[in-house]
Order: sequence, then C-alpha cells, then structure tokens
Amino acid sequence: MSLTRREAMAGCGGALAMLAGLPARAEPAYPSRTIKMIVPYPAGGTTDFLGRLVADQLKAGLGATVIVENKPGAGTTLGAEQVARAEPDGYTLLMATSTTLAINKTLYKKLPYDPVKDFTPIALVAGVPFALIINPQIPAKTLSEFIAYAKSMPGLAYGSAGNGSPQHLGAEMVKTAAGIDIRHVPYRGSVPAMLDVISGHIPFMVVDLQPALQQIREGKVRVLGVTTSKRVAAAPDIPTLAEAGLPGFELVAWQGVVAPAGVPRAIADQLAAQIGKLVADAATRDKLTTISLEPLPPSTPDSFATYIKSEVDRWAPIVKNSGAELE
Repeated sequence: MSLTRREAMAGCGGALAMLAGLPARAEPAYPSRTIKMIVPYPAGGTTDFLGRLVADQLKAGLGATVIVENKPGAGTTLGAEQVARAEPDGYTLLMATSTTLAINKTLYKKLPYDPVKDFTPIALVAGVPFALIINPQIPAKTLSEFIAYAKSMPGLAYGSAGNGSPQHLGAEMVKTAAGIDIRHVPYRGSVPAMLDVISGHIPFMVVDLQPALQQIREGKVRVLGVTTSKRVAAAPDIPTLAEAGLPGFELVAWQGVVAPAGVPRAIADQLAAQIGKLVADAATRDKLTTISLEPLPPSTPDSFATYIKSEVDRWAPIVKNSGAELE
C-alpha cells in the first residue's frame, strides 16, 4: 500500500526527530593527522635546524606526525604566504624569522601577508648571532685591515641570504659604520652564499654564525668578528665587531613559530607549551649554545604577539637606512 504525502512527511519528521536526539559527533583530539612545518629557507641553515628541532619536540610531546617542508624564496615571503593562507587548524606551522615577521613589513611595498594580522603567534625559540666572514685569500686578518682593503677596492661584492635579510642589513650596517663602498649579491639562503665565499666567487658576507662555525674552525673562511654585544659562548675567541673597531655595533635576529590567524587558542597553547618545554630543557639549551645560538626564555602566544609588534618598529629604521626596498 502506498503512503500518502501527509504520512510520508510525518515519517520524515519522526526520523529527523530521532536524528536530532543523537549526540553530535565529537571532533578528534588535536593532533589527529600530520602537522606540516614550513621552513622558508633551504635545508642546512639555522632556520632549517631549528624547524627540525621543534618538529622533533612536537613528535615526541604530542605524539604527532610532523613533516618539515623547505620553501625558500622571495625573502621568506613564499613560505610565509603559504602558511598565512592555510586553514587555521593547527596543522600548518611556519618557522618564522625576524625577516618574515618584522623586517619585511618595512622592506616590501606590497607584502602578500600582514605579519601581525595574518598569523597566530605561538612561541619564540632562539636568538641568532651573526659574524663577518671573508675568503681566506683576502689579504686581511683583522677588521681594520679588511676595512682598508675594502676602501681600496670600491664596489667589493658581498653575499646575503636575500634582499632585506638580516645578513643583507648587517652588511649594510658595516658599510655605514666603516664608510666602505660595497655591492650586494643576494642568494636564496645564507648557506649558498657562504659556499661562494669559500670558493672565492664572492669575497665576504655577514652570515649567521651557526652554519659558519665549522667552516671557520676548518679555516675555510676567516672570521673578523661577531655581531653580538658580547662574545658568543660557543666561540669566545672571536671578538665582537664593536671590540674590533666598530663601537656600538650590534645585530641579533630571532626565530619563532607561528600558525595561520584564527587557530583556536587551545591548540596555540598546546603548541606553545611544547616549545616551552623544548627551550627550557637544559640539554637543548646546551645544544643551542654549543652551536652559537642564543636560547630564549619560554614565551606565550600573547607575549610573542607583543614582541612581534615591537620588532616591526625596531627594524623599520634599519631597513630604511639601508636603502633596501622591494615591490
């Protein structure tokens, strides 16, 4: 016997009522799938090292599967934009730098993301000291000798990790402080640039100390000074540039983890707690110090957000004074 329309509708209504009485499906606990850590530099550099260190902590602390994806290019904007446009679910993270979140705000006329509005800050990880290195064939063993050499060779080329990178701005700061005429050659990362210093294709650069330390110890490059206000614990025999003849010189960058804007606070707090455990661990701090990175105290999403805003303001005049500006 066929049902009337009224009877069919009544039956549907009863079924809907039964469905409404069922409990809502619970969302799976975070993390329930693979987390992707985007590193906006090539493999082998400081940012890559720290990104993999954080990834290992998240694997152990959250029981998560974490993959690291290197996406270098355009002064970290390629990787940063990918994360800024990702779903805010905690499964896409960025190993961000002071370039990504502070320098680029002033450097680019049309930045494809907003460092403050488009990310959820998670936590700071480490500070990054730099060093002035030269090819050993250059006839200079001290900073003063190198400055004299550079003045005799106007237009001397130097490499960097890219336009507007701390390495670029650091060399421009040396240029201003020392009164030398030098020419910028940007690379996609500090390691490729350093390899060209070693081979003699470019004579010098300001490089993050971590990947350069072994090359310095093996005599493949000559170091003239570090950019920190005090000597670096991992290499106490290297003078600061301020000691070596550029009073007041200081350049230190930083690294931290962010996610797309809108990530639930509970997930941001989970991630921050794991990074906090990492940077508070004595063995990790010793490891960072040994390779010339500066361990930073544990931070929160709120304190990191405040720090990012202050760093945008701090780097703005440095970028403007360098004359660097990108579309």
